[in-house]
Amino acid sequence: MAARTKARKRAVDILFESEQRGLEPLVLLRDRVAQPRTEAAVPQYTVDLVEGVTGHRERIDELLETYSHGWTLERMPAVDRALLRIGTWEILFNDEVPDAVAVDEAVDLAASLSTDDSPSFVNGLLGRIVDVKPTLLA
Repeated sequence: MAARTKARKRAVDILFESEQRGLEPLVLLRDRVAQPRTEAAVPQYTVDLVEGVTGHRERIDELLETYSHGWTLERMPAVDRALLRIGTWEILFNDEVPDAVAVDEAVDLAASLSTDDSPSFVNGLLGRIVDVKPTLLA
């Protein structure tokens, strides 16, 4: 597994856990950086992802609600919410990651972490975000 893929997985874990436990993601992130609970330290890209998603979460959630066609955020599996938030942040706010890579990574993680229907749902919704990106950044 590539370094950024591992970092994304850790970010999903942190965002998912923070939501399940009712904790602020940045507080949990700070705890995980101080005490990783694994042999590996928390990668810097994980920190960037969690901080980026948290900093833009209101806008990201608004876009996900707008373009999910009939799915509220609350109705989505929690893992999918975390993946979609990360993917949307990478697409809109991280110029270092090509849009196609952000979508592919989110879809691959959805295939390994979530429901059978999740990869196509994540692909479709993030694909829509990519399609409307020019109008969102204007």
